[in-house]
Amino acid sequence: MSIEQFSVRGRLADTGEGITPDELQLAARNHGMPLEGMRYDVTPPGLHYVLVHYDIPATNAGDWYLELGGCVEEPLSIGLTELRAMGRRTIRVTLECAGNGRATLQPRPISQPWLSEAVGTAEWTGVLLADLLRLAGIREDAVDVVFTGADHGVERGVEQDYQRGLSLAEAIDSGAIVAWEMNGDPLPPQHGYPLRLVVPGWYGMASVKWLRSIELIDHEFQGFQNTVAYRIKHAPDDPGKAITRIAPRALLVPPGFPDFMSRNRFVAAGTVALFGRAWSGWAPIERVEVSTDAGVNWHPATLDAPGNDDFAWRAFAYDWEATPGEHVLTVRAYDAAGNEQPIEADWNRGGFANNSAQRITVVVT
Repeated sequence: MSIEQFSVRGRLADTGEGITPDELQLAARNHGMPLEGMRYDVTPPGLHYVLVHYDIPATNAGDWYLELGGCVEEPLSIGLTELRAMGRRTIRVTLECAGNGRATLQPRPISQPWLSEAVGTAEWTGVLLADLLRLAGIREDAVDVVFTGADHGVERGVEQDYQRGLSLAEAIDSGAIVAWEMNGDPLPPQHGYPLRLVVPGWYGMASVKWLRSIELIDHEFQGFQNTVAYRIKHAPDDPGKAITRIAPRALLVPPGFPDFMSRNRFVAAGTVALFGRAWSGWAPIERVEVSTDAGVNWHPATLDAPGNDDFAWRAFAYDWEATPGEHVLTVRAYDAAGNEQPIEADWNRGGFANNSAQRITVVVT
C-alpha cells in the first residue's frame, strides 16, 4: 500500500452513521478537558486538552536547537540555555482546538470527534517571538514566517512535517512566544517538550509544538496546514477561508451530579450556583448571558473582574432558582469587538470554529 492511496478528501458521515473506528482511535489518543476542570483558573497540564496530529516525537532538551533562517540578516541556531538567557515572559492564554464541537454537527465531518471540551488555559513561559526575529535581523523581503515541528506523518496522502505559517505582521504583533515552560514547569511531552510556539487568541493549530525551526520567506506560505487542512469550506472544491482567531464561547461547569452514560445532571430544588468560563480570540469578553429554559429567556451573568491577559478565559456566575422538573441550560458570550456567540453556528465541511451555544439537560428533584 502506498502513501498516495491515503489521498482522500475530508469525508462526511452518512445519515445515521455512528462514530467510526478511525474516529475512536483518534479519540483514544487525544483528549478534552473535563468541564469541571474549569474550576481552576489555570488548567493543570493533565486536564488541558491535547491534540497530536501525528506522534509525540522523542525529544531531548539537552541537544535541542532552534534553527532560525531564511530572509534574515544573520541565521541563528539557538539552544535552550541561550534562549533562557534572553529573558523570561509569562503569559496566560486560553487555547482551543479549531475542531471543538465538530461531533455535534449534522452531517458530521469524519475527524477527531470533539464535543465541547477541547480547551484549556495555561501560563506559558518563554521568549517573545518578535525579539527572536529581531535578533536575527528581518530582511525587507520577508513576507511570511514558517514554523516547523518535529512531528512527522501523512495527511490526505501528503507526507509532511507539521508546519504552520503566519504573516510577518501577525508573527510580530500577536504577542506570540516561544515557550519552554507550562504552568511553571518544563513542557510535558504531549504539550511540545522542549519548545513550542504559543500564539495568543488563535486556535490551537497555530501554536506549533516540538518547535525545531523558524523560517522567514519572501512569499505567502502555501503549506498543507494553512492552505488545505484548516480552512472553512462548504463544498469539496471550495478554496475556503483561513481559520485564525478563536470565536467567542461560554461554557458552564455542569451543575449537580451526572448520569454515568448520558451525562444528564441532577440537582435539588432551590438556589443553584452556576459557574463557567468565557473567552474570545478577538477581544476581551464583555458580557455573558444564561438561559435555564432552552434559550427562551436570557439573564445576565456576573463577570469576574478582567485579568491582565486579554486572551485568557474570564469567569462568570449566575444564581438559578431551580424548580422541580427537567430544564435545559445554555449560555452565550459577547466580546468587546462586537462578536457574539450564536445559538447555532454555521455548518462547514471540517467542523471548524463551531461555537454553537452549550446545552445541558438538568433534572431538578
